[in-house]
Amino acid sequence: MAKQAMLKFVTVGRDMPQKRQAAERRRDFNEIYAEYADAKAREQASRCSQCGVPYCQSHCPLHNNIPDWLRMTAEGRLKEAYEISQLTNTFPEICGRICPQDRLCEGNCVIEQSGHGTVTIGAVEKYITDTAWDEGWVEAIAPKTERVESVGIIGAGPGGLAAADVLRRAGIQVTVYDRYDRAGGLLSYGIPGFKLEKDVVMRRIEQLEQGGVKFVLNCDVGTDLSFDEIRKKYNAVVVATGVYKSRELDGPGAAAQGIMRAIDYLTASNRVSFGDRVPEFESGELNAAGKQVVVVGGGDTAMDCVRTAIRQGARSVTCLYRRDRENMPGSQREVANAEEEGVVFKWLSAPVGFAGDPVTAVKVQKMRLGAPDATGRQSPEPIEGAIEDAPADLVIKALGFEPENLPTLWNQKELEVTRWGTIKAEFTTGRTALPGVYAVGDIVRGASLVVWAIRDGRDAAAAILDDLNAAQAVAAE
Repeated sequence: MAKQAMLKFVTVGRDMPQKRQAAERRRDFNEIYAEYADAKAREQASRCSQCGVPYCQSHCPLHNNIPDWLRMTAEGRLKEAYEISQLTNTFPEICGRICPQDRLCEGNCVIEQSGHGTVTIGAVEKYITDTAWDEGWVEAIAPKTERVESVGIIGAGPGGLAAADVLRRAGIQVTVYDRYDRAGGLLSYGIPGFKLEKDVVMRRIEQLEQGGVKFVLNCDVGTDLSFDEIRKKYNAVVVATGVYKSRELDGPGAAAQGIMRAIDYLTASNRVSFGDRVPEFESGELNAAGKQVVVVGGGDTAMDCVRTAIRQGARSVTCLYRRDRENMPGSQREVANAEEEGVVFKWLSAPVGFAGDPVTAVKVQKMRLGAPDATGRQSPEPIEGAIEDAPADLVIKALGFEPENLPTLWNQKELEVTRWGTIKAEFTTGRTALPGVYAVGDIVRGASLVVWAIRDGRDAAAAILDDLNAAQAVAAE
């Protein structure tokens, strides 16, 4: 039956879930892709070639067993597909929505390389787990035995939550600390609802709470509670703070009113979506309505900003990126969605200054690509004399994020960091220079993908369990 159900990529074309029309989706923050119907999910899963070397799996940071759950879906064995999917992924319905599949699993699909169009892996993954929630297959966290050991986790983003899930299922007593008033980190306050509706995130957090994970919110470690106090309280500590320090823009006028950080802008918008009252949004400071918006940057955060501005009713939205389209770090799928919604991209363009205070224009230097740098990417070079003004009354800086200086903020000089300020942690375990302290996600990698944070959180949790078991064995001797 398996052979009959699969290998249909020659006769069945790639078909993504229906995407809402741009004119409609510009007006709200709902997700833009509809769900697959059961028959369509089976059909698209059946296109998998079941190749001997599954490049989709090897290029997935979590090494999800993609061919197997595609086959189960094609055969109508959806509960089994879900069970296989969740073995390696703590939040498959989130990854199915926000992973850049075009750069990971789908981008390395064998049938894509042969010209048949990739299997719609992300859409099927989302369908499997959404169905599992609807059907009640997602089981509550219920450890078989409770353990006395406890772990404190600093940061309630994807890395911290993934570690909490694995540890709690093993019976460890888990407490998660976060500076914000809701758990989720960038899943809650960074990623807009049109990519990840917030009830999807809140549902997972509620599952963790009901399973015994304790959350201490509105707690800024280093200010409200010292790092030493946390270390004394728990058998192990996981640092999963992410990176929230924004890279700054240089040039004359860069401090003008109306020039904002992406994190502030996106957080305000997401708070409004939650129903919170946000004075900076109501005053117009962090609201794009009626404005000429310029977003500087070419990553996924920039894409989130431009598409949010469109939905807020901006008069115009322009994205400046210093390299060309082929060299931008953000998802090409997101760029296409943004263009459909009315965003104008100005490639090979970099800001060199700003006019007015409040800002009225960005001075834009036209660039060209020169010799490759150390990473192999062509370096952008200015074209002499090619400077133009781009009208703007809201400029959003989306140039990426850097780590905060945790050794200083937490008074932990022994906490080793790299020359980039990220925490030095052992590969695959997250162990740091401080005994019993582990680090995961962006605070180790620098600004990266949610799926990598989940991987790190799961790996560190496994290492913690190994270390606690080893300590227990020594104590028993």
